Amino acid sequence: MSPHITRSLRTAAVGATAALVLTACGSESSDTGKASAPQGVVSQATAKKVADHYEKVNNKANAAQDEKLLGTVEAGQVYAMDKAVYTLFDTWPKKDQKDYAKPFSYTDRTYVIPKKGSGDWFAVQAKSSENNDERVLLVFDKVDGTYKMVLSLWAAAEDIPKPALDKDGLAEAVAPGTKIGGLAPSDVGAAYADFLETGGKKKGKALTSTKPVENAKKTYQRSSTEGAAKGMATEKFFAKPPADPSVYALRTADGGIVALLPLAHKQESLLKESYRSNASLVPNDEQSALGAIRGPLITDVFEGQGLAELTPKAARLTTVDFQHVDAK
Repeated sequence: MSPHITRSLRTAAVGATAALVLTACGSESSDTGKASAPQGVVSQATAKKVADHYEKVNNKANAAQDEKLLGTVEAGQVYAMDKAVYTLFDTWPKKDQKDYAKPFSYTDRTYVIPKKGSGDWFAVQAKSSENNDERVLLVFDKVDGTYKMVLSLWAAAEDIPKPALDKDGLAEAVAPGTKIGGLAPSDVGAAYADFLETGGKKKGKALTSTKPVENAKKTYQRSSTEGAAKGMATEKFFAKPPADPSVYALRTADGGIVALLPLAHKQESLLKESYRSNASLVPNDEQSALGAIRGPLITDVFEGQGLAELTPKAARLTTVDFQHVDAK
């Protein structure tokens, strides 16, 4: 993952990459001389070592577009998304390709380490050496005995709630099914997908209006009224199970919950029957790279992730990040 380029590529309106053409036919502290609290999932020294290793290997994998090497430090939703980035790399402008291959580092880090016994994961808040305007919230989980990055969300600093810490500086992990104000972290993905499917008429009612939610609602409205291919095809969205369903949540300093969660959906563009005898939907370069071919139907798959804040009064999805991962 190279944060200084992938964020700009992934935050376009949902479905924007599936354009169709109709044709005839906190700050980091030193661990030196300071013992970490023994009841943490990991020590700060170990968390720093994991993050440092990720930086080194990820930079090397990005430069070579080495999917296998990347898989030694990434897993889950992030890995599903970044593998697709490598597939689409040749469709990017040369400048973006060059920027993506530049090495980067995570700076101004704060390690958010839950108490031992609440799972094997921990989080890191940081900036990038290539992007000082936003902060990132990273989740590292133990996969097959090795810590790997599984989720990574860039957001404005004010959109990342302050975690609650005990007297030893440890965070409180929250079970994904824990409800607060009527929604649990594990419910947020389905509530968001409802805005793409129905405009938010069902499960989406539980979400407070935020920019990602309003954008999804607009995407539904556009697709249901305009369709695709200048109105010659219908366009519909469907929720799908994410590549990795794991949700990670922490108690916040104000008593709420901050959650990092997977998101996923399918987009189906279907040529209307009256046009099928003399026309086809033609995949764009990105869809072609992912495997789509000319025909009456093109199905696009998007994997993503989101940052949500839940309180007794509101459920706010503040940041979403999607990657086009498949097309047929």
